[in-house]
Amino acid sequence: MELTISHWLYGLFTLIIILTMIFKRGVVLPTLLGTFVIAWVYNGSLIDGFTSIFNANLVAAKELFSIFLIITFMLALLHSLRDLGADRRMIQPIQKMMVNGHVSFFVLIAVTYVISLFFWPTPAVPLICALLVPAAVRAGLPAITAAVAVAIAGQGMALSSDYIVQVAPSLSAKSAGIEVGVVADQALLLSLITGGIAIAAAYLLYRKSIRSKDSELIQQDLEALETVSESKNEAKSAHLTIWSKLFSIIVPIALLAVVVYMMSAKLMSGRMTGFEGGDGAAFVGGVAVILLLLSTVAFGKQHALDYISNHITDGFVFAFKAMGPVIPIAGFFFLGSSDFSGSILGIDENPPAFLFDLVQSTQEFLPQSALLAALSVLIIGIITGLDGSGFSGLPLTGALAASLDSSAIDSSTLAAIGQMGSIWTGGGTIVAWSSLIAIAGFCGVSVMDLVRKNFVPVMLGLVISTLLAVFIL
Repeated sequence: MELTISHWLYGLFTLIIILTMIFKRGVVLPTLLGTFVIAWVYNGSLIDGFTSIFNANLVAAKELFSIFLIITFMLALLHSLRDLGADRRMIQPIQKMMVNGHVSFFVLIAVTYVISLFFWPTPAVPLICALLVPAAVRAGLPAITAAVAVAIAGQGMALSSDYIVQVAPSLSAKSAGIEVGVVADQALLLSLITGGIAIAAAYLLYRKSIRSKDSELIQQDLEALETVSESKNEAKSAHLTIWSKLFSIIVPIALLAVVVYMMSAKLMSGRMTGFEGGDGAAFVGGVAVILLLLSTVAFGKQHALDYISNHITDGFVFAFKAMGPVIPIAGFFFLGSSDFSGSILGIDENPPAFLFDLVQSTQEFLPQSALLAALSVLIIGIITGLDGSGFSGLPLTGALAASLDSSAIDSSTLAAIGQMGSIWTGGGTIVAWSSLIAIAGFCGVSVMDLVRKNFVPVMLGLVISTLLAVFIL
């Protein structure tokens, strides 16, 4: 194939974006500039450059808006449950299970994983750290080890698969041009392997620090946790107390029923069903909306119209803060795919595939190794995660996965590997300037100490899961 100046410009800007991520700087500026310059040069028109930069963001926004909606509705539901005090009631019984530090470690992991799957780790962390971490510390689990458990289970294992909300697999799949469900399934399996290894390694490394209930060191950790205020949304009347108890039962049962139905539909059919991709997220989001309506009316019948508007607005604000920068980044990497470049550049026939062509042009100089391809995508994912987001690198790893697809390893596996590297790094386990700061703050520990504690278990999990994906899966 013949590479044009536009191909080389695309490769140059991709390299600039990666270097910018390595130096922990925002990449929105180079992605927007790169889209403009490449479109200008390719079409030979300055006007087309202006229109293409807008089109790239519009195409990305259209493709990703379902992601914004599901985040909005799930967060709005969590806020409405907080009004009733039902969020606290849902996890209070779990405190009784924390009989000692060893049990508390695994209870924290299980609860954090489940809640983070549905509500995302960032909104769930204050609830978990305010209610469960103090109970775990009283049982003998050091605060730093409790923080390790929360980070690995939530920011690592739950967020890297994102199997329920499906933000991460959607970003990876759309950039790779493959079905969301295929990437979601691969990512779930790899996240469980990575998380299982990281959890086992963390427990073996830090089990000797777990104390007995009468240890004097427990009080020191509890004093550090005093700055963590529990939820102030106590039910203010007997009427609300009844609804609080009711929704603390209804919501977990409803969400569990959704998961059971989605999994049973797939298992019974023995093939892909509509619930693995966008329809699955729509199903979860629809159930969340109905629960949101009911819980809002229960909290304040006469003010329900205002309350639900406020919750949805807060949800959108959170969604755009978390995912807004991803749109121009995705627009740039969509430009590198022939599936989207035509719409961006205004071309009806034979749209260019800048990134795919660049990677293909190097194939004859590289050894055809599945292991090399997998490790390369993992490393790129880790590098892109250094920006502290975890999601901004997924369009790049997804696009690279499509370009490196071969008979030795398929693009869905590569996309899932890249997703693991990016989110385990930037999602909040081994980067101090990520949401890991929140966990450290709520647990009253140093974020740098938490990074050091997480690093070996997480990297061990990522490397072993990648090797298993290549040689066994």
